[in-house]
Amino acid sequence: MSHTEEMHPKLGRVIKNIEHVIVGKRDVSILSLVALLANGHVLLEDVPGVGKTMMVRALAKSVGVEFKRIQFTPDLLPSDVTGVSIYNPKELRFEFREGPIFGNVILADEINRTSPKTQSALLEGMEEGSITVDGVTRVLSKPFFVMATQNPVDYEGTYPLPEAQLDRFLFKLRMGYPSKAEEYEVLSLAEKERPIHKIDSVITKEELVELQYEIQNVYVDETIKHYIIDITSKTRRHPSIYLGASPRASIALMKAAQAYAFITGRDYIIPDDIQYLALYALPHRLILRSEAKFEGKSAEQLVGEIIDRTPVPVQRSLSR
Repeated sequence: MSHTEEMHPKLGRVIKNIEHVIVGKRDVSILSLVALLANGHVLLEDVPGVGKTMMVRALAKSVGVEFKRIQFTPDLLPSDVTGVSIYNPKELRFEFREGPIFGNVILADEINRTSPKTQSALLEGMEEGSITVDGVTRVLSKPFFVMATQNPVDYEGTYPLPEAQLDRFLFKLRMGYPSKAEEYEVLSLAEKERPIHKIDSVITKEELVELQYEIQNVYVDETIKHYIIDITSKTRRHPSIYLGASPRASIALMKAAQAYAFITGRDYIIPDDIQYLALYALPHRLILRSEAKFEGKSAEQLVGEIIDRTPVPVQRSLSR
């Protein structure tokens, strides 16, 4: 899908800023920003070396927020993510030392290389916006956005994320290898100095939080809500799908569409937004039947078929 519409001025600057660092991945940049604005999280799955980490750093730097990185390893403990209470002998009491989860943009690098117990420490924060350590609930700062990276699951030493945890991610994206022309541009950019050091923030943290509130005013027509439900409910009845999209997926798709419409300069959602975003918001939430996998079907392919077979609504009015 082309992004030819007039972009929101501030958010258009963020996308351009990211493109100084990441070449030829405009869709991934826009979708990452959609997730950030919609208070969602992103799972980037791809082979090492295609720019996943750089994408997250460029996004954090562009919006002027605190960036934290957690390198997930097999021996990482939950307290390495959330923080730990340390006894202070002078004060005669325990003091809490914050872990890296207390940031605004969190890069959870290679999340599928650590144990499910440590994964769940991060996922509590993603779902609740707070974490519980030693029986005390601590609220995480806003904005709070996790971009997790994982290597494809057939790599050795990986723990696949369970379905309930995958459902916490708004989008699952892939970077893909660059074209020859794009890779040439990457080499030229990296020839002297790393491009990430050349970019500065183009909006402030306060402006970002304000924009997150503003997207809630994007109008969702009744016909659009029914269209979302038509698509997600068909995943639950599809003969090739064992477990379909949950109501959480329907909400996620609507919130993502509000953010996407806002970025592209509209105060209302159109069916095209749903069709485009469903391909990134739904497939990772589905479990296919073993026969469908044997036949070589993919969740992305099935979602595409469902969209093609779902009648597009005719809206009475496109804006309030």
